[in-house]
Amino acid sequence: MATDEGVRLLLIGPPGSGKGTQAKQLTERYRVPHISTGDMLREQIRKGTSLGEEAKGYINDGNLVPDELILSMLRVRLSQSDSQGGYVLDGFPRSHAQAEALDALLERQGQNIKAAILLVLDDETIVKRLCNRRVCPECGRVYHLINHPPKTEDRCDEYHCRATLIQRPDDNETAIRNRLRIYHEQTQPVVAFYKEKGLLKAIDASREILRVQIDIERALEG
Repeated sequence: MATDEGVRLLLIGPPGSGKGTQAKQLTERYRVPHISTGDMLREQIRKGTSLGEEAKGYINDGNLVPDELILSMLRVRLSQSDSQGGYVLDGFPRSHAQAEALDALLERQGQNIKAAILLVLDDETIVKRLCNRRVCPECGRVYHLINHPPKTEDRCDEYHCRATLIQRPDDNETAIRNRLRIYHEQTQPVVAFYKEKGLLKAIDASREILRVQIDIERALEG
C-alpha cells in the first residue's frame, strides 16, 4: 500500500476552547480544508433540510446529535476532492464510538490521522467565554463582547454585511453547562483513545491565541 502523505489533524476540546480559531490557522498553514461538523449541521438547519430539522432539537438543547446522522454527513464530506490531501477535523469524534468509526473509515481508505490536538480549558472560563459570544447570521463572523467586540454595538463589522449579531441558542449558560457535562462524560474517552495510539498533543488553551498557535505548531513539529 502506498504511503499516506495527507495531513489529517483532529481538534479535540470542550466548547469555547478555541477549536474554530486554531483550525483556521492550521488550514492556512497546511493548505487543507477546515471540516467542522458543527458548521455543517448549522448549514443544514439554515437550509431547512430533513437532516437539519432532525438535528435542530438536539443542538438547541446542548445535546449530541446521534452518531448515524453525523457519520452519514461526514462520509460524503470526506469523499470530496478537496479533502483527499488532508483536512483539519473540528468537532468530531466526540465519543469513543465515533473515534472507532472514523478509524475504520480511514483504514478502508488507506489513510491515517497525523495528530489529535487537545485544547485544555477549565469549565468556568468556558462559560464566561461562550455567554459573551455573538455571531453574524449572514457571514458567520464570530465576536466576543469583552475580548473582541464589534465596532458598532450588535452589528457585524463587515462592510458588505452589517447584519445584527445574534447569540446562538446553545450559548446560554444552561445549555453550555449541559454541553460541558456531556463533554466530560462522553468525549473524554476520545482523549484516552488517541493517547493510547500516541497521537495526542495536549495544549493549554487559556493562553492568548498566538501563543496557543505557536504551541500547536511546536507540538506537531516535535
